[in-house]
Amino acid sequence: MSESSLSARRARPRTAERATRAGDKRERILDAAVRVFARKGFYATRVSEVAKAAGVADGTIYLYFKSKDDLLVSLFEHHVERLLAYLATELPRAASASDKLKRIIELQLGLLEGERDLAEVVTIILRQSTKLMKQFAAPKFSAYLDAIARVIAEGQATGELRSDVSSTLAARAIFGALDAITMTWALGKADRGGLVRASGQLADMVLRGLAPSDAR
Repeated sequence: MSESSLSARRARPRTAERATRAGDKRERILDAAVRVFARKGFYATRVSEVAKAAGVADGTIYLYFKSKDDLLVSLFEHHVERLLAYLATELPRAASASDKLKRIIELQLGLLEGERDLAEVVTIILRQSTKLMKQFAAPKFSAYLDAIARVIAEGQATGELRSDVSSTLAARAIFGALDAITMTWALGKADRGGLVRASGQLADMVLRGLAPSDAR
């Protein structure tokens, strides 16, 4: 084996290791931002405070995020990425469109159960950033709404769900209800199990509303 090939083989593990460290550091920054934003609010938080909470130098933040607004945008998108990943795993296991909608509702609320700071950031703090509100139709968020709309359209095609409503409108209405429930929970005492209980009641209301007229 040539010397250049040996050098390339040695370089690959080092490159992977650096990528892993970079990913870990980005995760630490995101986790720290959730805690600091929830405690101090978006406008009152300084980037240096997030850096301190993450255990990194101030300048390190800007290696991963362009600004404080970009950091908040990334927090929201990171949360949506988690939701999309869970949907990709969980939805194929559901037998019907109704079961899939139930699972979507359970996942979105269940992922935030026990994570009050994150719930506060993705429902309350994000509204303090004009930039984020303008980017609310960002690709990942749109992909999440599209995933919900596809499930509804699937149920409409089989006659399981009523076909006289827009699947896109219904998807946005479901997300809006989930967002409002999470915000109310985060602003209150955030009682344990509150979001799980709410998911069952919301799923029942959604499915009743989307049921064909002869089934209602």
